Amino acid sequence: MFRKMRRQKQELPKKDCIDILTNEPRGVLALLGDDDYPYSIPMSHVYVDGKIYFHGAREGHKIDAIKKYPKASYCVIDSGVKKDDEWWYTFNSVIVFGKIKTLTDESEKIEKLRYLGNKFFPTEEAVEKEIKRLLDRTEVFELKIEHISGKIVVER
Repeated sequence: MFRKMRRQKQELPKKDCIDILTNEPRGVLALLGDDDYPYSIPMSHVYVDGKIYFHGAREGHKIDAIKKYPKASYCVIDSGVKKDDEWWYTFNSVIVFGKIKTLTDESEKIEKLRYLGNKFFPTEEAVEKEIKRLLDRTEVFELKIEHISGKIVVER
């Protein structure tokens, strides 16, 4: 169902893809938006138990797109490296395809918000404070991965 990578010599092993999803803080979520135009937005994420989780507002373009069509892709790029004697960067990218949904169970939502918070906030106290303050205004989205691929990219 999913295409094989054209440049297979540049393909990252699945373990490296998981490491990038685990360690990098952001990516770009692509959805089918209004009038079937692509809609892509930068998102902070957390990778937990083979799925990717995001949080966001309870209304807006993203919510409407998810309700309309659950298929999505998510792309993450690491910061790359540049050697002193070269002008180009070499970096790794991962793209994930899957179906996205809004979590409805409050305890599951809180659990995933804790994972997200612990990735970005300095203390667990700060995480709990934010969850308490914003829970009623926050949605949590789960992207169930159906296909994942990664690539080593040399910009030259």
